[in-house]
Amino acid sequence: MESRYEPKQVESEIYRYWESIDAFKATVDKSKVPYTIVIPPPNVTGALHMGHALNNTIQDILIRFERKRGRMALWLPGTDHAGIATQNVVEKALKKEGLSRQKLGREKFLERVWAWKEEYGDRILSQLRRIGSSCDWSRTRFTLDEGLARAVRVNFKRLYESGLVFRGKRIINWCPRCETALAEDEVEKVERDSFIWHLKYPVKGEANRFVTVATTRPETMIGDLGVAVHPEDPRYADLQGKSLVLPLMEREIPVVFDRAVEREFGTGAVKVTPSHDPNDFEIGQRHGLGLMRVMDDRAVMNELAGAYRGLTREAARKQVVADLEAKGLLDKVEKHKNAVGQCYRCDTIVEPIESLQWFVKMRPLADLALAALERGEPKFHPERWASFYKSWLVDVRDWCISRQLWWGHRIPVFTCQSCQHEFSSEAEKPDGCVKCGSTDLKQDDDVLDTWFSSALWPFSTLGWPDDSADLKYFYPTSTLSTDRGIIFFWVARMVMMGLHNLGKIPFADVNIHSTVLDEQGRKMSKSLGNGIDPIEVIDSYGADAMRYSLIDLTVEGQDTKLAITKFEKGRNFANKLWNAARFAIMKVGPGAVKAPARLTDLADRWIVSRLSAATAAITECLGDFRLNEASRELYSFAWNDFCDWYLEIAKPRLEESAEASSREACRYVVATVLRDLLHLAHPIMPFLTESIWKHVRAQNWFELPEALITANWPRAESHPRDAEADAQVAWLQDVVRGIRNARARNAVEPAKALDVHASLPTDRERSMLEQGASWIEKLAKVKLISGVKLPRPAESDVEVVGATELYFPLRGMIDFAKARENLEKQIARVEGAVKSVEAKLGNPSFRDRAPAEVVASETKRRDELAVELAALRKNLDQLPRA
Repeated sequence: MESRYEPKQVESEIYRYWESIDAFKATVDKSKVPYTIVIPPPNVTGALHMGHALNNTIQDILIRFERKRGRMALWLPGTDHAGIATQNVVEKALKKEGLSRQKLGREKFLERVWAWKEEYGDRILSQLRRIGSSCDWSRTRFTLDEGLARAVRVNFKRLYESGLVFRGKRIINWCPRCETALAEDEVEKVERDSFIWHLKYPVKGEANRFVTVATTRPETMIGDLGVAVHPEDPRYADLQGKSLVLPLMEREIPVVFDRAVEREFGTGAVKVTPSHDPNDFEIGQRHGLGLMRVMDDRAVMNELAGAYRGLTREAARKQVVADLEAKGLLDKVEKHKNAVGQCYRCDTIVEPIESLQWFVKMRPLADLALAALERGEPKFHPERWASFYKSWLVDVRDWCISRQLWWGHRIPVFTCQSCQHEFSSEAEKPDGCVKCGSTDLKQDDDVLDTWFSSALWPFSTLGWPDDSADLKYFYPTSTLSTDRGIIFFWVARMVMMGLHNLGKIPFADVNIHSTVLDEQGRKMSKSLGNGIDPIEVIDSYGADAMRYSLIDLTVEGQDTKLAITKFEKGRNFANKLWNAARFAIMKVGPGAVKAPARLTDLADRWIVSRLSAATAAITECLGDFRLNEASRELYSFAWNDFCDWYLEIAKPRLEESAEASSREACRYVVATVLRDLLHLAHPIMPFLTESIWKHVRAQNWFELPEALITANWPRAESHPRDAEADAQVAWLQDVVRGIRNARARNAVEPAKALDVHASLPTDRERSMLEQGASWIEKLAKVKLISGVKLPRPAESDVEVVGATELYFPLRGMIDFAKARENLEKQIARVEGAVKSVEAKLGNPSFRDRAPAEVVASETKRRDELAVELAALRKNLDQLPRA
């Protein structure tokens, strides 16, 4: 093996090797249980960012884990056509050429978009390969593929014919720059400094009486069709049946009484502008106020705005406020911070306007999803996101699915120009009118919201609406991993469409991962310039270092604060594993290793027991989506147990001069632990482990499969657990740590020879010390003098390990003040532990409900702590005062 691990020299070669052996390929095999993940399709305009890197690392870990467990693991990749984003990119390019989509026309414009997609659309998929994503690339799908386009048309037609899709006038989010409707998630709320204007509306027929309303958008008052108050508000009870005069427009508008009004807020009276506010729209519908839209699609005041026609909304606001003030109808102005909606693509302020659009009736579909959730389907990880998901299903509103774009799935609704019959068709170009047969058909100009096709992703990618073999075998899929930001807009809609079309939820588990923030806790964004490019991290640290560091930082339920320096831990861990493997290969040497009839050496028994425990823990954590815990268990076992303890202890036994049976047993143990460690680390650090595997395989220690990626996952029960060895080594480790603590406290260099007197409470500790004396002397660089209940030497420092007392004769070197301080801290720590255990044992509820073995364990712990506390207090009393 090379002396250093160089990711750049390994990763691309390893990835090509995996592809050459079809390691990622998934096929229908009824002898295996399928495990399926469909990738959350990134936008074709996208480039890999840290959120993508984290989510796809999570998915890859799960897929590699289940593949190694013998399941038929399919990770299905693809991209989303991203209607608004992609159209904007191409339109910007056209603008530089002095062109526009209108000048080109729909057909030529779409040719340009397809050309752009073919050139740039797969960039993010190639970047996913850089992080090691083991997708079945032969199945790569695009949301505008013909098969997926047909699925969209079939789904739309079914919803349309069942009355779940309808066209109507509603309030939608409108981007005046993109000139299209927006989904809720395409609107970003940005807090801005603004004002609340208090406007006076004259009561008709009553001189000098006004109703004052407060608004953050005075320009929309031109479209007011009423003022609403609560029916139980005594301030306005006498206005029943009366009207107000709309200032500036001199139009009579009614006072309506509606329970949606919050009488405690403001003046208790609100202006009702049904065409420019979703809540006002609903009030208007309940009271028959009608609609009056006073802006055009570019947010310019239209012909209904009277004297304000032709003004932008910003200019109209200034003029309306000035005119109200001139007429004495501006009561007051207050400063106010307002959350303003902006288009996520161009940052233009979104205009809520009434518009004729296509909608999906969501209540019946949401009820299907709620019923499934009551059955525990799907299961959310962490569990708390289930209530978040449920809240949206309970309060769901109809979904606006039409977009005024050219790039996307064109709405499959046709109007016969001969008989005016409207119908939906599964065919891209129907042969004729389903009613009269005429071929003179006009298709709706709008396209569908991108989320409409994405909602079908888990089954359209597997061949639906055909009853394909893939669909039968791989659906429902197993796991969906995603960010919390699209639980409503994607997760919920996939569940609803899966239930509606196939009667089954599309995935069993939903893993909601954390959001990656910068080190100050801010979202990463281009505008802030605080993003970290995953590709640059890979170039500097390696893909495995990035993967490990991201998972190590991602604690369940918490967002991830990330700085570039955080990747050093992953790099150091990769180097540690490489160096450990290199040492093992050199020292074990080539040739078969044979398992001894029985492991007798304490170190061998302990590390094999720890391997069994680590295998069980990592397997459980990966199966329960606790990836952070799995990474930390891996790190603890590999770095601490195997590298820092066992290999250090094993070095003399691997020398040619060592006793033959001991050396052979040690060769077997080192080879076995390294082999299984590569399995355990592979899902998180695939490139490094596959590279080491090739070197291990070349040693012919065991008969090993050619590729680690498809080799079987290890079983914890293959290795014996040894509680006695675990306890003995844990005690020996505490002794070594105690010696190191004393060295550090007294500023004794690690390499300086040191005598340690170990006063042991019983023969049991003496036996354990005898078995591990060589460890202690080697690892702590000391000479041991031990015995049962040895007296304490003069001018010595002390460390207490359980009931064992370690004395350090350091005449002239001891800082007694520090020694006293250390003992006092230890006493305080143990006293706190004693109080905690005693409180638990003194709680009748605990003693009644806890299993007998748990109560016995806590009682034993209390007794052990009492012995340790007594020893600490004794040594504090004996310590000279400085």
